[in-house]
Amino acid sequence: MTATIAFRELTGGAGQTSVMSASPGPDLAGHGYSELEFAAGGIARRFVERPDGDLDGVDPAPFTTRILVRRPDAVQFNGHVVVEWFNVSSGADSAPEYTYVAQELVRSGTAYVGISAQYTGIAGGRDSVDLETTGAGTAGVQGDSLEAKDPERYAGLHHPGDGYSYDMFGSIAQALRDNDSDRHPLSGLDVRWVIAAGESQSAMALTTYVNRIAQKHGAIDAALIHSRPLGQLPLGEPGKPIDISPAYAGPPHPIRSDATTPVFVVQTETDVLTDFRYIEARQPDTDIFRAWEVAGTSHADLVQIGEYEDLLGCPQPVNRGQQVFVLRAAVAHLREWIENGTPPPTSAPLDVDVTATPPRYARDDVGNVLGGVRTPCVDAPTEVLSGVVTGDVPRICVLFGSTTPLSDDELATRYPTHADYLHTYEASTDDAIARGVISPADRDEVLADARPGPLSP
Repeated sequence: MTATIAFRELTGGAGQTSVMSASPGPDLAGHGYSELEFAAGGIARRFVERPDGDLDGVDPAPFTTRILVRRPDAVQFNGHVVVEWFNVSSGADSAPEYTYVAQELVRSGTAYVGISAQYTGIAGGRDSVDLETTGAGTAGVQGDSLEAKDPERYAGLHHPGDGYSYDMFGSIAQALRDNDSDRHPLSGLDVRWVIAAGESQSAMALTTYVNRIAQKHGAIDAALIHSRPLGQLPLGEPGKPIDISPAYAGPPHPIRSDATTPVFVVQTETDVLTDFRYIEARQPDTDIFRAWEVAGTSHADLVQIGEYEDLLGCPQPVNRGQQVFVLRAAVAHLREWIENGTPPPTSAPLDVDVTATPPRYARDDVGNVLGGVRTPCVDAPTEVLSGVVTGDVPRICVLFGSTTPLSDDELATRYPTHADYLHTYEASTDDAIARGVISPADRDEVLADARPGPLSP
């Protein structure tokens, strides 16, 4: 595919980017990074299925969408760009994957581009947290379009509908390599590898993209698909948002076995069971496929919500698992995979009792799930960290999991002294680093995340 994309820097107006986030992320300027927004315009096709199951691109239509660029200078740049498919489940663009992996990006010199690939990100829409997972419930209040939020900055943006999202995403990703113009968002950078990334609804879209379109485009070198259900998004229609309920209804859609693009799937406890049911789409690792299922994690967690946790109104504290460190390691492994041919380490899946109805997790004596990618907070536990929340709670609380502290008696039995806990936690940290599921660069931050609770020093 030859991408013809025109870029125009977006300035003026409120002077702020409109991307929802509960976390400010790392100090970009302090790391030698700049942040810019651009309009990206071109012609996209929507894809329709032929009788033989292949796809045709039809009905070309013009688009002008928004991209957010966080880039280092040429001296720091490592040749890699992570391109995030913005998530629109809240009724506006958000960048959950950036929130998780930003620290790994800036310390490694990786560039970042977030793309408003979907209709709702430009035109505004309703919060679809209930609708996207159950097909029931009441959607939230209609959100404003980007242009309505900041007419001066975002005037002229236009999205022809989610049927065009896949071609828009691929065209922009491809155009990021062709940076011979001073007006290009990555001008001066030698772009050699492009990694697509997306979480939740965006992971569903990337599953479709990888399975059905990526090989036609040749625009990406790898994909990080984070927190997907068993299915994939439909191809979509012109002029409106996509119907995402089929991704939860099935049938299962594993990543195609003849894919040529390395794919790394990272899943939480919520994603493997509950109504996400990824367990039905599990597949073995191959030379170009890896799946990590992370124990003690939920679809969203404290890293995503930060200081706004109380606004969720959940009956228990939200999940405080350490998937953030696992995701940073996953990005580092993806770079090595496509640059040097070194695949990520393999990991056993989460331990599920498939004879139960419905299937349920096998748990240790504390209550944490067995198997999967292990982090220090589950191997040196002071809490039960779960991605499965039951009972009559709001859907948002199901997605954010739970954290239940162990009792004083349980802690005293497991760790006679504060020093015993810290020794166990440090050994678990070093073991996770040795297994490749936590980066050595994160060791100090992981150790600082030790949670001794009431154990006295």
